[in-house]
Amino acid sequence: MADYNKYLDPDVLARISRLELRARTIVEGFVSGMHKSPYQGYSVEFAAHREYVPGDDIRHIDWRLFGRADRLYIKQYEEETNLRTHVLLDCSRSMAYPEHTRGWRNKYDYAATLAASLIHLLVNQQDTCGLVLFDDDIREQIAPSSRTAQLYAMIEAIERHPPNGATEVRAVFGRLAEQLRQRGLVVLISDLLGNLGDLLDGLQRLRYAGHDVIVLHVLDDEELTFPFDGNTMFEGLEPPPGELLVDPQALRTSYLAILGDFINRVRSACMGHKIDYHLLSTHDPLEASLTAYLAARMHRTSR
Repeated sequence: MADYNKYLDPDVLARISRLELRARTIVEGFVSGMHKSPYQGYSVEFAAHREYVPGDDIRHIDWRLFGRADRLYIKQYEEETNLRTHVLLDCSRSMAYPEHTRGWRNKYDYAATLAASLIHLLVNQQDTCGLVLFDDDIREQIAPSSRTAQLYAMIEAIERHPPNGATEVRAVFGRLAEQLRQRGLVVLISDLLGNLGDLLDGLQRLRYAGHDVIVLHVLDDEELTFPFDGNTMFEGLEPPPGELLVDPQALRTSYLAILGDFINRVRSACMGHKIDYHLLSTHDPLEASLTAYLAARMHRTSR
């Protein structure tokens, strides 16, 4: 049984409840409000029914079905969605850092809570959201839905796939670029610790396909500050395995310079392709970091 409360943090959900995650570019689908669409009116191709919820347009109630079932259902059409979002959550082995920590806040726990919070927000907006769990391959993929039950199915999937395997985004992004034919929003949540060229190529492919892309870069505070003192044994979490005993003080300046260059290259490439980039530290309260990012994005997309 999944521990839903582990990833649905009440403090986070309360802080973001009055915010929105909007599409910055044109998305495909029918629109009732916040999202731009290239379509006019309704698609004529009927797809399915879903149960009526308060706020739905009563013009789309299927009254014949109501007469038979005595319950209200809405007609849905092939292109009917405010925003179709795919959350890509990195479950590679490096996301398990730090492994020997008190509590639950390693990178994966932080990133998974971030993913669940965004999915919760999107479902409450009556937008559709799907989940892709990946390392060197797609481990599980859940199709977009706006049903609350789907949110819990996604949390169960997160618990089924603890961090494992190497980070290899070339094949993963290639498959996704072919699969995601309907333009929408793609949110990548990862520590990005893999081949930088493959990562940037994959993000460009998604942008060229017309998707609005967000990169949420999650790093542990120790990775960002390198606070180690005295001889320290560093162990690689992903292949090839290895251990290295070093004096951290001799490496700190070079390490921070290399990390800073890496972050700047990712940020610059994202800006060049109109991709949102936001760096998050596990040291910072998630409710504060996510609220600040969503508020800033709302301000940009409303202009």
